[in-house]
Amino acid sequence: MASLPGPVALVHEWFTPRSVGGSELVVRELDDLLERPQLHALVDGESARADSWLAGRSIRTSFIQRLPFGPSHVQQYLPLLPLAIEQLDLEAFPLVLSSSHLVAKGVLTGPEQLHVSYVHTPVRYAWDQMHPYLRRSALARSPLGPLIRWQLHALRQWDRASGQRPDVLVANSRFTAERIRRYWGRAAAVVHPPVAVERFDWTQERDGFYLCLCRLVPYKRVDLVIEAFNRTGLPLLVVGDGPELHRLRALARPNVSLLGRVSAERVDALMASCRAYVYAGLEDFGIAPVEAMAAGAPVIGLGQGGLLDTVRCIAAGAQGPTGLLFPEQSVEALVAALEHFEQQGLWRHLPAEGQRQWAEQFSPARFRERMAGLLERAWEGHQRRLHGRSRPLSVPLR
Repeated sequence: MASLPGPVALVHEWFTPRSVGGSELVVRELDDLLERPQLHALVDGESARADSWLAGRSIRTSFIQRLPFGPSHVQQYLPLLPLAIEQLDLEAFPLVLSSSHLVAKGVLTGPEQLHVSYVHTPVRYAWDQMHPYLRRSALARSPLGPLIRWQLHALRQWDRASGQRPDVLVANSRFTAERIRRYWGRAAAVVHPPVAVERFDWTQERDGFYLCLCRLVPYKRVDLVIEAFNRTGLPLLVVGDGPELHRLRALARPNVSLLGRVSAERVDALMASCRAYVYAGLEDFGIAPVEAMAAGAPVIGLGQGGLLDTVRCIAAGAQGPTGLLFPEQSVEALVAALEHFEQQGLWRHLPAEGQRQWAEQFSPARFRERMAGLLERAWEGHQRRLHGRSRPLSVPLR
């Protein structure tokens, strides 16, 4: 990345042990790519932890860091977060890169600076997921309900306004790019996030059980998966923890086992030996299905959202198929997919080596290569624009 300017700022919403997921994996890869840029976040609960990858790093934070329980419960200050992100001083950085699923894209930059934002999602609970969120929220059903709805309205307006601030938007999938177009009225390049495919062994013998692995929260729709397996009687292992665990255990029949949280080694072994990985959530991208394919497992998943980028459907005649997609988020649709998968013995037509070869498309090395090229083109276009030799900045979308 020698052609990029220095110093570079990398902005993320928060660094805390309570929130580690796909967006943090993206930040870690960007940190390596940009050769340790200056990190900024609303709060930092990581740099003081000796076992953290951020141990000892300088992370500039917002005033939320100094509020009671700010570093550990930053989301409780949601109404203040747009204000807080705008207080980060980035004036000294010619290039600003933000990793945003909530407010990071809203940092303030000047016309001489280039701001590239990697967007994991527009704010879900302010847009298309607002009504499901309100139905699940006890606070929204309390006398404070009108205030909650007003806050989401205000957040929705700010989300669209702040979506205009970056010079270049990068989406983690075509699904997210379409949501950006719909809600912010802007085009976004697509660069899929990095998945640690090298971690998994795809050469193991496969067993006859099916696997569902994810956080047990309502929008993952594990209840739908369990009900489908209740009806078919096929063996299912569910791995994960979360607020839905006890309710899901009450739903499960004897052919369905909920294992709760297990070690990373056990996860790897289950991924490498299951007949297929089953997923019914609507995801912006969905890292776990790619991990399953890296372990040689075919995917039976919802044919919507990010899985349309990652799973090549055998029923649709895709070249080098890696799974079977069902069309709607319903028990009936998943039951039909499972019965078809079993009756046709589709796992025999979805060899493990082919799964792994396709999953390599989403490796960290490919992510760094694509982001490096995009950032270099964006910086060159920015320089031409500043010197009046070009039309306004434009980056190829593919």
